[in-house]
Amino acid sequence: MTPSPTQNASASVLADRIDALLPQTQCEQCGYHGCRPYAEAIARGEAEINQCPPGGAAGIEQLAALLRRPVLPLNPEHGIEKPRMLARIVEADCIGCTKCIQACPVDAIVGAAKLMHTVIADDCTGCELCVPACPVDCIVLEPMPAGQLDPPHADAARKHFQRREARLQRLRAEHDAELAARKAAVDGATRRNPVQEALARAKARQQEPKP
Repeated sequence: MTPSPTQNASASVLADRIDALLPQTQCEQCGYHGCRPYAEAIARGEAEINQCPPGGAAGIEQLAALLRRPVLPLNPEHGIEKPRMLARIVEADCIGCTKCIQACPVDAIVGAAKLMHTVIADDCTGCELCVPACPVDCIVLEPMPAGQLDPPHADAARKHFQRREARLQRLRAEHDAELAARKAAVDGATRRNPVQEALARAKARQQEPKP
């Protein structure tokens, strides 16, 4: 049964309220591609409230109160609760491969191919996705300042994630459009038969009225 517009709107509002309680690390430990998709899954009843290690026990309690559900222990399949950490690149060891830039969900790493990269500490969410992406182990983790765990930083991380997702979606659409245009050009060239075209032109000339 297809949900009505009213049901969809209600689910979206609920997802907004759930998302507001999540830490916005965008770490994917919950099994979803970021905090918002996880919030939407909870709102739809497709995910439990205990799948976010960065949110920990306090986050689970907040979600339980919002949704009027029993408090659950953190599901160990998704990780353990631990202090959030900041990523820092050991610049002398960086080879400029850009793999960490590609892995960062909030564009907190800047640099260019074959040049040194660096982490914008204020924007880092502690997702740690850059660590396994680095082929030379030049990323270390350091304690995150307590002030960086406050709601303003979470709100900023949400906006950075949304902006990055929109950019990647636009780039994918442009890439798909370019591939489609190339395929259409190739198909058009394949359908053309130079011999038949020459014969058709010759036949047309023969049928032209003589002066």
